[in-house]
Amino acid sequence: MADELDTLLDEVERRLCRRRGGGEEEPAAAKEGSSAKVLMRAGSSEEDLDDIIDEICNDSSFTTTPPKLKSNSTSLTPGRNSVVVQALGKRCCPVYLGGSLSPSGIGTNISKRTCDQLRCTACDFRVSLFNDYIWDQSCDYLFFRNNMPELSKLRAKMIKKKGARAYACQCSWRSIDELTDLQTEPQLRWVCGKHGQ
Repeated sequence: MADELDTLLDEVERRLCRRRGGGEEEPAAAKEGSSAKVLMRAGSSEEDLDDIIDEICNDSSFTTTPPKLKSNSTSLTPGRNSVVVQALGKRCCPVYLGGSLSPSGIGTNISKRTCDQLRCTACDFRVSLFNDYIWDQSCDYLFFRNNMPELSKLRAKMIKKKGARAYACQCSWRSIDELTDLQTEPQLRWVCGKHGQ
């Protein structure tokens, strides 16, 4: 029964993440109310799982109205303009890293944008990103520990590379060329620090 409950909760989380378009946490009261409904009906047969999920997703305690959107026109690369849509106070779900040609903003499964609001949970630094650069292979922990976030000092180990993006906090660094899901980089302790604040 515990496995069925875990499967049910995973499915609810996937549907909510898809529906909400971000990883924002629900208020505790909404979580408790939904959990109570799930637990009360956990003894139901497997055929009822879809009904339970639909009931939870249609619960009035979940936001069903679309968030207010703020539109900014920004130049992503020279000569190429694109509209970036930001929802205030939302988090990426999932979080993507990418090269300088990848659009930035709130990343979702549908809108694969690179997060530009990354924060490290290990060193509590905001993650800096540098378009069209990669890190030299001689970079080490002490270099970033001593030089973050001073760009003038960091430039000593930056190499120009069109289309790439160099990411760094005080304890970790990455050079990325193409769109990458942050979950594929488990050693990085980076999270989306909310957009529009």
